[in-house]
Amino acid sequence: MSRNTTPTRRAGGLLAAAVAAATTAVANQALAQENAGAQLEETVVWGTRVSASSVQLQEGTIAIRQADHISDLLRTIPGVDVGGAHSLNQRITIRSMDDKDLRITIDGARQNTYMYHHMGNLQIHSDILQSVDIDVGTNSVVNGGLGGSVRFETKAARELLKDGDQFGARIQGSYADNDSSGYALTGYGQLTETLDVLAYYNHVDRNNYEVGGGKIKGADGGEIPGTDGEVRGLEGELDDVLLKFGLDIGDRQRLELGYESYEDSGDYSYRPDMGLATDIAIGDNLGLPLTYPTEFTRDTYTLNYDLQWGQASHLKAALFHNESSLWRDEAAIKALWPDSPARVEGTATNSGFNALATSSLGSRVTHDLTYGVDIVRYDTEYHPDGRTLSEEDATASALFIEDTIAFGNGLSLIPGLRYDRHDLDSAVVDDSFSEVTGALAAQYQLGDSLLFKLSSTQLFKGPEIGEVFVGAGLYDSPNPGIEAETGYNTEFALAYEAARFGADRFAAGFTVFRTDIEDYIYDYASSPAGGYWKDNVGDMTIDGYEAYIGYDIGGLQALLSVSDAESDLDAADAHADLDGARLDRQQGETVSLNIDYALADWGVTLHWDTLWVDDVAAALDLDGATLDNAKDGYTVSNLSARWTPKALRGLSLTAGVDNLFDEFYASQSSRTGVSFHPRFGKLYLQDYEPGRNIKVTVTYEL
Repeated sequence: MSRNTTPTRRAGGLLAAAVAAATTAVANQALAQENAGAQLEETVVWGTRVSASSVQLQEGTIAIRQADHISDLLRTIPGVDVGGAHSLNQRITIRSMDDKDLRITIDGARQNTYMYHHMGNLQIHSDILQSVDIDVGTNSVVNGGLGGSVRFETKAARELLKDGDQFGARIQGSYADNDSSGYALTGYGQLTETLDVLAYYNHVDRNNYEVGGGKIKGADGGEIPGTDGEVRGLEGELDDVLLKFGLDIGDRQRLELGYESYEDSGDYSYRPDMGLATDIAIGDNLGLPLTYPTEFTRDTYTLNYDLQWGQASHLKAALFHNESSLWRDEAAIKALWPDSPARVEGTATNSGFNALATSSLGSRVTHDLTYGVDIVRYDTEYHPDGRTLSEEDATASALFIEDTIAFGNGLSLIPGLRYDRHDLDSAVVDDSFSEVTGALAAQYQLGDSLLFKLSSTQLFKGPEIGEVFVGAGLYDSPNPGIEAETGYNTEFALAYEAARFGADRFAAGFTVFRTDIEDYIYDYASSPAGGYWKDNVGDMTIDGYEAYIGYDIGGLQALLSVSDAESDLDAADAHADLDGARLDRQQGETVSLNIDYALADWGVTLHWDTLWVDDVAAALDLDGATLDNAKDGYTVSNLSARWTPKALRGLSLTAGVDNLFDEFYASQSSRTGVSFHPRFGKLYLQDYEPGRNIKVTVTYEL
């Protein structure tokens, strides 16, 4: 890690420029959460609704992006980024906090497995999704955690069936010249009046893509010898199967039984989060190959229950079992070091139950109650060459209740209370951690157009089990004195929406926040015995903002957003060398512009989006590059169009170009910069993103 500079604060120049240049914006849905009484509009991508608490999205704004990576869906949402270009490294970050600090679920099943520090916590293909719901920041006792939540819901038959149809089917083929192809087959139907079923299969073939500009460059800007512009270590196949049955029990109850099988396999790089330059340097030094046969699988079983009772009460519950496995053939390494395993495998199992209920009471003063329970057990095993060498487990349980009290004059108070208990049996610590946390928000609706909200939420997160693929705690150092992370997230936000300035819909919003995390846990803190261990290193502060402006008129929808989040560690005495460090995933001030135009008479929709990301200066950070951790800014633009000919019902043709101007860049939430290794020397970590990519998708729905 860099030790010779300290974090600098930017003056917010991009924010000033963006706001000054835009008299148009989108509404801040951070103030319009469901329990706050305001309606959230949602974005549709072949039945995929994407909603976020940091921005209000209009229908159609991302409907034609041909999303084949989670970043295509989420990267332009203020405060959200998806690092990692490799299929194994879809790593969602919110306000600079990585996926370990987020609550991520698919159909109610928790996904936080921490399989391998060189890959992300989430593996899913966007085509299977019915909806994505993102809480940017922890602003309620309902979700818990430190940084926010992401809830994915997969498709179901009843959402896909057209009125009057009993059965339906969908066939899709896609091609991208840089460099993948795939197809998806879906069948769904109403088997009886109460029973529906969906069967889905998606297959993707990926080759190694080419970077922007066609040259693999090193830190000095020169082309790396022996490269040809193609990033090795990406070639593989993805297969995703979903089978889901739905049963309506009368008018007020529904059961959904789902099974998903996800498999991603190929000849992959040893470190999926690091760039080709690092793989070449290490492989050449040791005489090892660049790629290794690798397979990731996940099997998920879910049982979801939906109940509407009384006039104003609703319950949604989920029972789940989720098993993930990562396997790699390391015979080439064993040939050099005979004591190493030839086959490495780790498994992580999440099993649990969660229930969320809402009830409305009162007349003049109303109470909208949200309450529930969340229980999840984590089990991990490390078993190289078929031998189980290490196991760890943890159980996290929570009870919560929140009340939105509306006084009928525009003012609402939202108190909440949550109890968490975290039982951990790991190599680091065998202990229980518990905490009662609270939240309080006040919001005021002025007329029909303007909304203000101020909130503060206490935070809690227990220590985690170790990563699975490198030993499931086998090589971790005990630290019985480690503490749970606690703290506060405080926000002020406002939103405005009306038919003003000649628009059918004008909307604007702004959120400013501060997150304080006490006893922040760093996995590579200096140990008193020498080396590294997992320890509380001090108090981490993250502050920033999200703002948005939107203007809709006729067939035109325009959305401009800007966001920034900066972090700073007030280090404990034992870790004074980390004082002032920032989070490694921190990115520069970000501006996003989305423009959509619908030519309804022709059945054509046009889309343009541009993402501007500012530079990040070199500074002390946690787990970043050790020689030079400065991050280059970049500008990426995408263009696409969709045609749904009226004469051919069910057919749609989509074409577009991602990274239109062939930018050479890496997401700042990915690995970047230059590190030093005592054996390999300088390592350029840059996780290169794809260059220009022409994409075509043909879909036919029966």
